[in-house]
Amino acid sequence: MTALIVIFLVVLWLLWLTSKPGQIPLVSEADRAKLAGCMEARPSVGDSTGREENAPSHTHETGKSLLQVEQTTDNLIDTYPDFHPMVKQLLEDIGTAEHFIHVQFFKFEADAIGQCIGDALIAKAKQGIEVRLLYDDMANMKSKWYYKKLQREGIEVCGFGPAYIPFLRKKDNYRNHRKVVVIDGKKGYLGGMNIADRYYQGLRWGNWRDTQIRLQGPAVGELQLAFLCDWRYASGKLLADKKYFPKVEGLGDLPVRVLTSGPIGEGPTIMKELCRILDTSQQYVYWESPYFIPTREVMQSICRAARRGVNVRIIIPPRGDRGILTPLASKSYLSEVLEAGADIYFYSKGYMHSKIVACDDRIATIGSTNIDPRSYLLDLEINAFIEDEKYTRTIKEIFLADEKDSEHITKEQWAERPCRQRLFEHIARLFSAQL
Repeated sequence: MTALIVIFLVVLWLLWLTSKPGQIPLVSEADRAKLAGCMEARPSVGDSTGREENAPSHTHETGKSLLQVEQTTDNLIDTYPDFHPMVKQLLEDIGTAEHFIHVQFFKFEADAIGQCIGDALIAKAKQGIEVRLLYDDMANMKSKWYYKKLQREGIEVCGFGPAYIPFLRKKDNYRNHRKVVVIDGKKGYLGGMNIADRYYQGLRWGNWRDTQIRLQGPAVGELQLAFLCDWRYASGKLLADKKYFPKVEGLGDLPVRVLTSGPIGEGPTIMKELCRILDTSQQYVYWESPYFIPTREVMQSICRAARRGVNVRIIIPPRGDRGILTPLASKSYLSEVLEAGADIYFYSKGYMHSKIVACDDRIATIGSTNIDPRSYLLDLEINAFIEDEKYTRTIKEIFLADEKDSEHITKEQWAERPCRQRLFEHIARLFSAQL
């Protein structure tokens, strides 16, 4: 009886944490206008996603973008499905920086790879280059000593959302999950990769599979805007200067739309755009995520697409990187999508942490957003959406390569799992809003 009361109270506490009163402004309207005014050829002030203030919020019937977000053109994208070449290129770009370096990661750990990048940043700071590092405060408690060292060496360091008594306030539950780097306003990175040894070395039981992209072109200005809004909220400093938004010549031919989302600022914009992609899909949707705890809206869109004959394939890891609750909760949702006709794959080569979607040789997205309520409703996230046939096929090929390293789970096979496992899955599901 006591155990049931404890579980009931915990569930009530989780419900209280996940219920939010309304959107908390990331920056004030005046500060947002100042930042947007520093950008070249920005058609409207809008919010930090670039959405026009009076834009319609639902246009599924026409197949247009659900959010009227300014799309940049003439971008060049390098795609990294492996950490090694990405970090090599990142170090090279840091080494050639001439004016400023803005670095933001959910996790920037004080291990070998973190100190390697930290040393490169220190070297640039000593040359007089502006260097700023933004990290999520609660996700990096063990690395505070290292951030103090970076500060002593001339780097501006700031933690997002410090909480002295974790989860006492609702807003302590809103974490910054974005991974963004901007160098001189001309080169930018975003995706699923953090800075930690496991991304480089893998785990004892396999590799760490993730995806990051490197941008060159006008879309870098959108990454810069996202970083500066987060920096304003976390540090209190408004860096509204045109030097952070230099005029950038197009180096490629790719259209890129950058979306940010979160309870502090923009709302569930990325979730809505992903639902739009699913609802307008005709041939296939290929999706990778480390977690599968869909919100009601996402679950409905996945099942609708699968039932009308769209080839929906989802790759997730069978085991977790942070305990047993998350993979158990993820598995509790699989029966519904399998019944609808979607295909589920368990990545067997290591840990799947990639967050990519490819749809119909038409649109692809890469970013920090997982399939879970935390990403959609509680965390600050960022994704790039690329509407281009050739590039979507590139992401499709990455997915198909991962599929070869995965186990296909059939509806019949899943229905035969033990009752004990199903019980544990449903218990874990009670905590899914926080996982």
